[in-house]
Amino acid sequence: MVFSSLVFLFIFLPLIVLMYYISPKRYRNLTLLVGSLIFYGYGGVRFLIVVLLSIILNYCFGVLVHEYRLYKIKKRLVLILAVVVNLVILAYFKYFNFFVDNYNALFGESYVFSKVIMPIGISFFTFQALSYVIDVYNGDKFQRKITDLALYIVLFPQLIAGPIVRYRDVASQINKRDENINDFGEGVERFILGLGKKVLIANILGEVANDTFEAESISVMLSWVGIIAYTFQIYYDFSGYSDMAIGLGKMFGFTFLENFSYPYISKSITEFWRRWHISLGTWFRDYVYIPLGGSRHGAFRTGINLFIVWLFTGFWHGASWTFVIWGLYFGFIIGIEKAFLMKVLNVMPNMLRIMYTMVIVIIGWVLFRSEDLDSMMNYLMDMFGASSNSLYNARDFFYIANYRYEFILGFLFMTPLVRNTIIKLENSSIKAVSAFFSIVFTPLVLIVILYMVVMTLTNTGFNPFIYFRF
Repeated sequence: MVFSSLVFLFIFLPLIVLMYYISPKRYRNLTLLVGSLIFYGYGGVRFLIVVLLSIILNYCFGVLVHEYRLYKIKKRLVLILAVVVNLVILAYFKYFNFFVDNYNALFGESYVFSKVIMPIGISFFTFQALSYVIDVYNGDKFQRKITDLALYIVLFPQLIAGPIVRYRDVASQINKRDENINDFGEGVERFILGLGKKVLIANILGEVANDTFEAESISVMLSWVGIIAYTFQIYYDFSGYSDMAIGLGKMFGFTFLENFSYPYISKSITEFWRRWHISLGTWFRDYVYIPLGGSRHGAFRTGINLFIVWLFTGFWHGASWTFVIWGLYFGFIIGIEKAFLMKVLNVMPNMLRIMYTMVIVIIGWVLFRSEDLDSMMNYLMDMFGASSNSLYNARDFFYIANYRYEFILGFLFMTPLVRNTIIKLENSSIKAVSAFFSIVFTPLVLIVILYMVVMTLTNTGFNPFIYFRF
């Protein structure tokens, strides 16, 4: 089940909200837990076994770490076991097919096996479960009630595609939270805005990206149109999902940390990765980069640590060599920036810095979107005129003309300009202006967005979430 589906919008969400708020306070966690398991089980009941296994295992690991808190060696051994077990489960479901295919290709074998089907969102709930055990190891309180730990791991707003919520950030909210009408209203607003980003921009521009990446031959111009469409698609798809998750959390009294902060106005790749998928970046920083030594042991060791982190980041995103190359590509750029390039960037005009960042990011999205190494190289050759394809043709202008409004919206909302302007008007010292934008304009816009979303979902079956496969 996806947030941008009619089943979720008109059946699941109204029912879970109703059941939650008519439940006595002491049963609300249980109501959310049952609802979250139903939400996940809708996509395949058999995958519930994997989620429940993760809950039970990590609850036991947390108990053991707590029990051995005064025994350093035993506590560390339990942590190592927890990391290994979680990563083995993740590797089996996510990478088994990849490893067997590469083994066959490398050694000329023809090992036949049943393809392993990956549970949706396994990377997200595995990282959340691991963060709980690691936080308990580092001295945080462990969760005595397995049902409350289960709620943390499978809470439906962030279960399938994040943001990756760390246990220490929501532990107190699981035990006690105060729901109120203001937070609920803010949650609804945030959810609808995210829904609009997903359905009205990401889905539509995703059609352009799919057409160009799947075409046998494209011009130089169309290759750039296609990758710019994908650049907008992946941002509005994933940030829209995060907005919906944060909004849903607020509707049930939870406050999740932000996952995006206008990454496409970044002035360096280092800054871009502080603004993009913030929860994943901080997870790798706190649980991998810093434990490896971070940047505390000289340039060479820092480079090695960056290599390891970005190798893991690439593999986390998918079982393909294109993801590995994508991760190492960004790790290499960040390493160069740390070494000397940042000094050059700091004296450049901001617009040039933003342009530099976007070119690097757009090339990176080619690596990310391509199905294999051959299609990746072919697309890059098309972009930079290294193939025999034409510079442009009539089809290019068809895409630009037909999707011009979505491209304009993509450029407009990649900056905080619209949001800041509306906030300023809502808080205007002129009461009439403030009242109009707070009471009339904003609710009317939200109603229009919701109406357009429902009409679009009714008339199209194209409604993927890019990050569901991770």
